[in-house]
Amino acid sequence: MVSHERQRTIRISALARVEGEGALFIRVRDGKPMDVRLQIYEPPRFFEALLRGRPHTDAPDITARICGICPVAYQMSACNALESLFGITIPPEIRQLRLLLYYAEWIQSHTLHVVMLHAPDFLGVDSVVQMAQTNRDLVQRALQLKNVGNQLLALIGGRNIHPVNVRVGGFYTVPRPDHLRALRDPLQRGLETALTLARWVARFPFPDFEPKYEFVALRHPTEYAILDGHVVSSYGVDLPVSRFEELVVEHQVPHSTALRYEIAGRGSYLTGPLARFNLNFSQLSPLAQEVAHETGHVPPLQNPFRSIVVRCLEIIHALEQSLALIERYEPPARSWVEYEVRPGIGFGASEAPRGLLYHRYEVGADGNIREARIVPPTAQNQKRIEDDLRVLAPRVIQLPKDRATKFCEHAIRNYDPCISCATHFLHLNIVEEDE
Repeated sequence: MVSHERQRTIRISALARVEGEGALFIRVRDGKPMDVRLQIYEPPRFFEALLRGRPHTDAPDITARICGICPVAYQMSACNALESLFGITIPPEIRQLRLLLYYAEWIQSHTLHVVMLHAPDFLGVDSVVQMAQTNRDLVQRALQLKNVGNQLLALIGGRNIHPVNVRVGGFYTVPRPDHLRALRDPLQRGLETALTLARWVARFPFPDFEPKYEFVALRHPTEYAILDGHVVSSYGVDLPVSRFEELVVEHQVPHSTALRYEIAGRGSYLTGPLARFNLNFSQLSPLAQEVAHETGHVPPLQNPFRSIVVRCLEIIHALEQSLALIERYEPPARSWVEYEVRPGIGFGASEAPRGLLYHRYEVGADGNIREARIVPPTAQNQKRIEDDLRVLAPRVIQLPKDRATKFCEHAIRNYDPCISCATHFLHLNIVEEDE
């Protein structure tokens, strides 16, 4: 019989400072993890089912409600899928405006995670409120940086939460150049803040932990992929988005309401900032690359705890690119492209702040959606998070209970998991056996 001293259970009933509700359970025996379960227990949200029978034009607005932090990601992946089906070619002026909208989301989402959710872990405090007692100026500047991202979102998207101005084929309306250019000074001040943030977090004490990941992200031929691209991995995968479901295997576990994904034959993989950074570093903006070299954060970068630095580098990239796009912005002659509906299946993906976000829609001849499939980043990373925690478990059990709990939460927050986004309806299969 194993003695009490040689067994230990760590149970976190509710994860703090993440989007949504989840829990962690670890049981260790003889210094070895016997059971590691990341539990997502939110009820299913039925978004895929809600889309069935609805006009395809509803998809950008309905999917935006999946997440209040990264609604643009859902809108862009939805538009990409439907536009690919209908053969819509987006003019450069509209595409650049969509990029600008997406950069706005990256700015506000990454800043929220870096300063309000993740930095307190490295400083040994429980919240940004405590952190502000010793870093008040930096926290205030970060709030201003997040706010300028929200302002840009509202100007292009119609509002900063669940934007309403995105449609298949483009936008309902487009902003005036002078309204966009009014944000140049706030964005420039935000860039100065982002540089300070990157240099600040690069000096944090990072745990020594470098697992071997298979990174998966989009790649674009001429830019740091965010709006679109093809699927690549650090193991040599290079596929069009339409073949994404050939790459991954979906499965479910009894203790979670989120579907999980692995690469067929290889297991868990990582999507998100660290994957984009390692796969597409040469396409980061010049200033972001300069700061990466200055702080010693260049590929290959395997430590997930250093993802906080990568998020800062992506903020710099988003700000630098936003300023360039605003400078050369000219409104398109029309804010959307006319198109004809045709039946079939469309595939689309984009790079949400947390990673690759995949959509698939089957549309009938009447233009209504027959089937929808949405694969969010957190669902893809969930198995990888468990794998990391399993490797870290022997280190965790050496810590007092309160420190062990905080360390596990810290490891999970490396991924900035959006648990609500990952929650899906699970298919129930009942098999009746003969007596």
